[in-house]
Amino acid sequence: MASMFMAPTFSLLSVNRSSSGCRKPDCTPRQYHAITMRIEKPLEELYNVRVERQVSPKRLEELGVSRWSIWKTGKSRLPWDWHVDQLVYIEEGEVRVVPDGSKKYMQFVAGDLVRYPKWFEADLFFNGPYQERYRFRAYGDD
Repeated sequence: MASMFMAPTFSLLSVNRSSSGCRKPDCTPRQYHAITMRIEKPLEELYNVRVERQVSPKRLEELGVSRWSIWKTGKSRLPWDWHVDQLVYIEEGEVRVVPDGSKKYMQFVAGDLVRYPKWFEADLFFNGPYQERYRFRAYGDD
């Protein structure tokens, strides 16, 4: 299942050239709301969560992922807060990440490499078997 929070496919300048021809002074409030909702920043950007989708074996080798610690779970909900930056490679399953105080979520699936920033708080929802490899990042790691 693809994430519903994808990067906008157009720039702010293209709003005035949309197929509806809607410009702020010409729009109904409903049309303007629909346009502004489409250009809202993705949650990953708002919360500084970085994700690389479908990471290549070469990239995994460069990072040494095979030597990272393993964590597994089944269907569950887990409230979590990160006290350090953490890098996670999802080997199996998927996770919905609901940032503290948000009604929206990010979704990450097997093959994704996710970096959670220090002090990030969220509820994690696992719909079935899940396995990840993880490592904590030291200051200055990139």
